[in-house]
Amino acid sequence: MNIAITGGTGLVGRALTRQLQQHGHDVTILTRGESKTEDGITYVQYLQDGASPEDHLQHIDGFVNLAGVSLNSGRWTEETKTAIYESRIDATEEVLRIIRHMEKPPHVLINASAVGIYPPSKVKEYTEQETALSDDFLGTTVRHWEATANKASDYGVRVAMARFGVILHKDAQSLQLMALPYKLGVGGRIGSGQQWLSWVHVDDVARAIYFAIEQEEIVGPFNVVSPRPMTMQAFGATLAQVLTSPHWLPVPEFALKLALGEKSTLVVDGQFVQPDVLQKHGFRFQYEDAKRALQQIFH
Repeated sequence: MNIAITGGTGLVGRALTRQLQQHGHDVTILTRGESKTEDGITYVQYLQDGASPEDHLQHIDGFVNLAGVSLNSGRWTEETKTAIYESRIDATEEVLRIIRHMEKPPHVLINASAVGIYPPSKVKEYTEQETALSDDFLGTTVRHWEATANKASDYGVRVAMARFGVILHKDAQSLQLMALPYKLGVGGRIGSGQQWLSWVHVDDVARAIYFAIEQEEIVGPFNVVSPRPMTMQAFGATLAQVLTSPHWLPVPEFALKLALGEKSTLVVDGQFVQPDVLQKHGFRFQYEDAKRALQQIFH
């Protein structure tokens, strides 16, 4: 297969590229930079004046759309929120435009999404069947993102939305922020500690996307999270154990909201999410256990 990826140079894009190449597939990455071929990867310019990526993508079998400004890009000012929202919608609209100009549309579009589409809850368990979706900034962004991507189905493309949990990798900003206090010896409970953290190792993210590309029965949303979510208290204690650091200094919720503003929702709120679709189709996680995932990352 030849798979085209937007956001291919990001954390997930790099892991997915390795996964695809290891299985003998060709990778084309859409980039704002110059078109080129490097290390067996074809880079095609898009979202730039004069660029016509469709001329170079007539042969692709699938699209994976990961493009978007990081949720961790500073405090969520109105300007930052606009960039987070528009970067996702604009890239997805460009993917749709490319598909419209293809003589033969790709078989599948895997579009990134997030478990932030589910309302925060300390008691509810969410699967892909959930219909009560969040209407806060993150939830609204993700709902509009999915709705835009789903328009590809009008052209006969199978569309599946990968709802990512908190992705664990040594370079992931979210994990770096959580780990830093422990590395300084001042880590502890974040907020109440009872909020849920639905996490996933980046290697399982790449494997899950590849799995969804191959599994023609996967249509619509599929949660990309470990089947063993943890409370923030339990995750912090596990992180402390892996980093051989004390878990003792609580960070109160009001302090996080003061420091991070609206962005604090990423750590003080949470959802208990299960990967029902992946598991029902036979996917097996390499990292179900958070301690094992963190040990792999840090050691």
